[in-house]
Amino acid sequence: MHHLIRPAVIALFALAASTASAAVTVTYVNTEKMTDVPRFETDRKSMEINFREFFEELATKLPAGQDLKVEILDIDLAGDVFPRVPIRDVRVTKGSYDFPRIHLRYSIEQDGKVLRSGDRELADRNYQLNVNSYRNEMYNYEKQMLSEWFKKDVLAEN
Repeated sequence: MHHLIRPAVIALFALAASTASAAVTVTYVNTEKMTDVPRFETDRKSMEINFREFFEELATKLPAGQDLKVEILDIDLAGDVFPRVPIRDVRVTKGSYDFPRIHLRYSIEQDGKVLRSGDRELADRNYQLNVNSYRNEMYNYEKQMLSEWFKKDVLAEN
């Protein structure tokens, strides 16, 4: 019985090593001073976590051993906010000048070396006209824009 356990443990470690995901570091630079983020701290923190998890999801598409680092410099979420009761705001999208914008700096690293990097000011003026793969998720317009950037700018260089 003992001779069966050892190969199984080795196989599990090999599987874990082969499916190891890329390291992702997301930093928000002065979130309180950004153009348009949720005004309540708990909502801002929730937004940060939501985008961090999204970048982690995107990074799974990178080749093995490559890591993603992102600095979020500014965010202007889709729509306009209408303050409501003290505990919740309402965000309304009209499709005109309220399109999503995100300014970010990124780098892709492998073995401590920067393979590529850039500073991008993303905007999607046609955000309500595009096909959106994230339509049932929070920050769906921003996620669609980030997904397109990742495919065109990051994965295209691999």
